[in-house]
Amino acid sequence: MSLDIGQWLAGRLSNGERILTALAPALLLVASFGVAALVYWARGLRHAPFRDEEMASRAAGGLANQSIRHFFAWTMRPFWTLLARVRFPPNAITSLSFAFALGAGLGVAAGRFALGGWLFMVAGALDFLDGRVARSTGRSTLGGAALDSVLDRYVESALIVGLAWYYRHDWVLAACLLALTGSLLVPYVRARGESLGVSLADVGFMQRPERVLLLGAGTALSPILEVVLSPADPHPPHRLAIGALLVLGVMSHVTALHRLHRLVRALGGGRRSSVGQPLRGALTQALATLADFAVASALVYVVGGNVSSLDHAPAATAAGCGVGALVSFILARVWAFEGSGAWLPQAQKYVFVSAATALLNAGGVALLLALNAPFIVAWWLTRVIVFLTWSYPLQRDFVFVPALDPRSERNSTSPRSQVVATAARGAR
Repeated sequence: MSLDIGQWLAGRLSNGERILTALAPALLLVASFGVAALVYWARGLRHAPFRDEEMASRAAGGLANQSIRHFFAWTMRPFWTLLARVRFPPNAITSLSFAFALGAGLGVAAGRFALGGWLFMVAGALDFLDGRVARSTGRSTLGGAALDSVLDRYVESALIVGLAWYYRHDWVLAACLLALTGSLLVPYVRARGESLGVSLADVGFMQRPERVLLLGAGTALSPILEVVLSPADPHPPHRLAIGALLVLGVMSHVTALHRLHRLVRALGGGRRSSVGQPLRGALTQALATLADFAVASALVYVVGGNVSSLDHAPAATAAGCGVGALVSFILARVWAFEGSGAWLPQAQKYVFVSAATALLNAGGVALLLALNAPFIVAWWLTRVIVFLTWSYPLQRDFVFVPALDPRSERNSTSPRSQVVATAARGAR
């Protein structure tokens, strides 16, 4: 099958040409790395295993193990060796990476997903080369490192912004925003930790190489599926790209939160909890909700005994809420958080937290319903968010917190804690 370059540049492609432009680079890469793998295996039979010192010095993070990293470094070695030999400027490679990423974003915005995805993969490969060329030629500078770090964020954002433009009238726009914020937060949390003396390079598996591969390949190969499912659609949904966006959005935030949790624990922030405590807290809330529902239903349908008893539903609902709150308080105190100390001050605090929780749940559901979300989705999503961000932290660190040990109060003003506090203020 011949491909008219003019038609390709204009984007007027037949279904066969759409498959060719998406699949041909993938087949070329698979063949290239396949041949390289055979040569690498044969080399290993005669010599010691190849060891890349820079890869070996890196922390074990992401999905690739050390063997895959050494193989990739060996495969890319001829490229950076050639660039280093001709004294090619590393900053120019960094800038070229940004140019390719910008082209990728413009390509997907115009509906050219195969072009955009493969340009994004090239940009990722160039990002690997610039640092290697700089270090192998002794031209590593703080200015170059700053340029590389900032342009990396632009490179990663360019394709997602282009996808957001393509899906600007669709629900997928929300997935684009989720992926964009997650992709920016993962390196930010790592940089924030390193500024405070905590290394997070080995934490989380959705790191930059994984993000580039997932989003680039998912975007580049998506036209193949669309030829099969929507051959006549001038604006196909590109389902494979949507799947990549959803996975990237969720897992990048999981990685960012994992790093944040590790960072806070390393710096001694907040009260540490056991592994099962959040689960016990969630089960406590679930059991209290069941008790609430059972009491309210019994008062309306069993005690009343007829439909007219629905007139008393508000009173039954209030009684159910009271019973649910009592069950929740008792279970939280004796089981979920194992609270100690006087129960009355804890009950007073619990009333405040519970009242605020009810208001937050009501407001969250109302906001999601205003966005036309299904009620059941709005109900559950709001309760999960409020539980994780408000009710659980407040019950753990405010309501059921054990009495302070005088020694812990002295430790809170120790020189080390003051140093950490000063560093945190200065790094803002």
